[in-house]
Amino acid sequence: MNPKEVALVRYKTIEPFLQREASLEEISRLKKIAARTLYNWVAAFKRNGLNGITPRRRNDKGQRRSTNAELVSLIRGLFLKTPPVPISAVHRTVQAVCKRNGWRVPSYDVVHDVVSQISPDLKTLAHEGDKAYKQAYSLVHKFEAERPNEIWQADHTPLDIVVFDSRQQALKPWLTTIVDDYSRAVPGYFLGSQPPSSMRIALALRQAIWRKDDSGWNICGIPEKFYSDRGSDFMSQHIEQVSIDLKFEHIHTEPGEPQGKGKCERFFKTINEMLLSSLPGYAPKGHGNVQPVLTLEQLEERFKSWLLTEYFVRQHSETNMTPKDRWESFAFIPRMPDSIEQLDLLLLTVAKPRRVQRDGIRFLGFRYFDLNLAGYVGEDVTIRYDPRDLAQIHVYADNALICRAVCYELSDKSVSLKEIMQARNHEKKELKQQLKELLAIAEKHAPLEKPASQLVNSDASAITEYPKFKIKRFACDVD
Repeated sequence: MNPKEVALVRYKTIEPFLQREASLEEISRLKKIAARTLYNWVAAFKRNGLNGITPRRRNDKGQRRSTNAELVSLIRGLFLKTPPVPISAVHRTVQAVCKRNGWRVPSYDVVHDVVSQISPDLKTLAHEGDKAYKQAYSLVHKFEAERPNEIWQADHTPLDIVVFDSRQQALKPWLTTIVDDYSRAVPGYFLGSQPPSSMRIALALRQAIWRKDDSGWNICGIPEKFYSDRGSDFMSQHIEQVSIDLKFEHIHTEPGEPQGKGKCERFFKTINEMLLSSLPGYAPKGHGNVQPVLTLEQLEERFKSWLLTEYFVRQHSETNMTPKDRWESFAFIPRMPDSIEQLDLLLLTVAKPRRVQRDGIRFLGFRYFDLNLAGYVGEDVTIRYDPRDLAQIHVYADNALICRAVCYELSDKSVSLKEIMQARNHEKKELKQQLKELLAIAEKHAPLEKPASQLVNSDASAITEYPKFKIKRFACDVD
């Protein structure tokens, strides 16, 4: 019963006395309640009414009155030390500390009770570390886009299938995929033999943004947000420059938290279950010695056919619509670049500031020259270059193209380039501070014994230092 209900029961008990229908002694014999208790209830009711006979909650309810606050903190701190120790060891240490300080020694049950009330998240943080705490207790934000092209997710994965590359070598290809968060449709992808790079992302974005030749694949446009992990390829200056030029926001997952890329990972799982598992050369993890049958080009043909004829028209379990229908259900005009040439310039080239010198533009140890640079000597310009081919660069002044400067050393060959955190959870900060305070109390009363090798006598004689001699390498060296 709650306190109000208890007060009503007490009132009903003493009501015959208040109505002069029975004495307290008679009520005591009938209800088997001490007469002194009944007298107290009557006096309290006359002073404060029902509030007077409403039971009061003790301030120390749920706490052990035999233990002071510092002793409780000591027990908690000893238990939270790493490596963890059994409660029996904590009890023995607490006994020694209490005898030393003249405190009342708690029983094993008291120590066990205090330890059992430590919250599981604090135990996990203390004994298993940040990573285990984050996996078990950190909040995960599962966002959902409200319209097509609001958020695109991107990720890479090696496919579980062995194929032939252009040199007839067996390999597992890499797939870079972009998924529209709202519809689960795939606006673009890139399938190749090379591992993840910023150029692969740019090529997937090129296909995703521009209009497709296939009438059944009408997903296109520039996204509002582009969501990816914190890999060096996604964090590269190339992709950062692309996001600025195309005016979309590039968002990264939090460090060590890959959960945010769930829709891409779900799509990769769907590829395995619905496509790759039925193809020759399928090689899931742990299964070796699989011989390739398909070439990379044949795999891409089958992947594109499956994507358009099966995945796009199959009802998704979360949206209850097909990806194609859900993308088309929202009436809007996709934001597009002016031309495919402008898109190529932004996606497949990287921008860098440079100053024009008398002999041209120096970049990456090479010299680029064009006669049109003569009028810009000493001025700052912006250059754009294709990381796959450094034979020429595009030079801009005030966002206008000046020329295409050529490096004569590289004009007959191509050179490729490879481009090379932070959020804390507020709850985790508080737990860490709490853990720090408890461990400090434990260290204050029961410091860890240091190994003898670390105990240094402050009065010990100073270590003798010997003069350093320089080794003569040549006869002409002098001291």
